[in-house]
Amino acid sequence: MNLALWISAWLLAVVALVGGVSKTFVPKEKLASVHGGEWTEGIDGRNVQALGVLELLAAVGLVLPALVDRVPVMVPVTAACWMLLMIGAMLTHGRRREFGFVALNLAYLALAAFIAWGRFGPESFVG
Repeated sequence: MNLALWISAWLLAVVALVGGVSKTFVPKEKLASVHGGEWTEGIDGRNVQALGVLELLAAVGLVLPALVDRVPVMVPVTAACWMLLMIGAMLTHGRRREFGFVALNLAYLALAAFIAWGRFGPESFVG
């Protein structure tokens, strides 16, 4: 179980890192022209960058606290926050009828729920 939680956390951290880098550093106009980035068309560029920064923080929060054994409870807290972010993403893509992206975000949400459940519960870092 512990190994599955670590793999899940690293996988989700990579997803968050890639999404965070693209939203933070790629111009909004370029994002809007790429498949999957059309949702940025009606959103201020600073808000897109803010979402990117949140994703970068999530990438760090999903693994670093446990790796350095400093406030490891931040791992499941970060996973729970990621779930909220994915609910927002699902609502955004759902309104745009982008159901493939809704399903993808649901998968990310499920992965985060597994991490939060496992690290708050049976495989908690606090023991």
